[in-house]
Amino acid sequence: MISFGLVFVAAAQQERVMDIDELFSLVEQSSALRAGRANVEAASHGVDEALAERYPGIDLSLSVSYNGNVLMTDRDFGNGQWFSQPHLGNSFTVQVEQVVYSGGAITSGINIAKLGRKSAETKVQLTRSQQRYLALGQYLDLFCLENRAKVYRENIALTDSLIGEMKARYEQGMALLNDVTRYELQMSDLRLALRRTEDRIAIINHSLCNTLGLENVRIVPDTTLLLDMRDSRPLEQWRNLAVESPGVRLSQIGVEIAKEQIRMSKSDLLPKVALFAADNFSGPYQYDIPPIDNNFNVWYFGIGVKYSLSSLYKSNRKVSRAKATAHESAELLASSLERSDNNIHEAFTLYHQTCSELDTRRKSVELATLNYGVVRDRYFNSLALVTDMIDASNVKLDAELQEVDTQIRIVYALFTMKYITGEI
Repeated sequence: MISFGLVFVAAAQQERVMDIDELFSLVEQSSALRAGRANVEAASHGVDEALAERYPGIDLSLSVSYNGNVLMTDRDFGNGQWFSQPHLGNSFTVQVEQVVYSGGAITSGINIAKLGRKSAETKVQLTRSQQRYLALGQYLDLFCLENRAKVYRENIALTDSLIGEMKARYEQGMALLNDVTRYELQMSDLRLALRRTEDRIAIINHSLCNTLGLENVRIVPDTTLLLDMRDSRPLEQWRNLAVESPGVRLSQIGVEIAKEQIRMSKSDLLPKVALFAADNFSGPYQYDIPPIDNNFNVWYFGIGVKYSLSSLYKSNRKVSRAKATAHESAELLASSLERSDNNIHEAFTLYHQTCSELDTRRKSVELATLNYGVVRDRYFNSLALVTDMIDASNVKLDAELQEVDTQIRIVYALFTMKYITGEI
């Protein structure tokens, strides 16, 4: 019942041939990237908010009140006397203030907001690379397993044909039953290996579909991927590209933000200068006894200078903390550059090592196939034992599997370099 259910589910899946471009396109719909793009939008609003600090501040106030009668007494609270006054009070005030000089605080705030938006955009690029690299790893695992399954099927077909020939020789009295039995055991091992590989394909396919947001799809990797495995760019070019990777750029932005934080902290040590103007229309006039039931209007404008003396002993601590943060950011940048350079050097070395290994693997397949043919002919001419045949079959199978794995490792190594440099 379980086997039937597995077959039914596999048959119900729709095959979909997918290349790298389509894979990366589907990654764009991941929740991590959607969250990153929302963060960029929020950072853009933050820039608009910071820019608005340059605009003049305008305050309006309007009030209506009920005014009670006035009580006047001597300073010793004697000789109290009541005066009536108009009970309806009103006030309307307009005040405008334009900051002329803020010690660089507004400019630093704008720069920090812009750097925050730049950081959010860079994080989206970094997340995109990470999500693509994750999906690519699953895709290449699937590709490798599909190729291994193909190798197993070819060897099963070859073994099945060989068993048929052995049975015919056994019926003619030219082979032992033990020979047939041992190759049937070999066939059982091959079928078990194929079943395990197919189960692993189903597991990886399910994980990849979840990553890409697909349902009821059997992803078939594009075999043309193996035709474009070589990259002739020298190490120095890769190292230069690694310096511009999203991870390194994110650290550089952190250094720039820390510098702006120092400027903002130092702005507290400088005076603030602003132009102001105001107009007040109110009534009744309460600065006379008895109050006068009239509206009166007062307006004024001028320039104001504000300086906080407490900044002399408070802001130094803020500046020291900002400088320590800047030092930390600089160290993180140096660490990021070092790590990126080490990673690209290692990936470059492994890539070219694997390319060289592929030539060796292809030669091994060629020799193993030739050896298998020779041993097979010798066996059917009664010049070799069945154990020699089995050994030759195993060597051929192992060589073919190693070649397939090496091809995929070359592609993976190439895309690892592209991931480190931010090209994917």
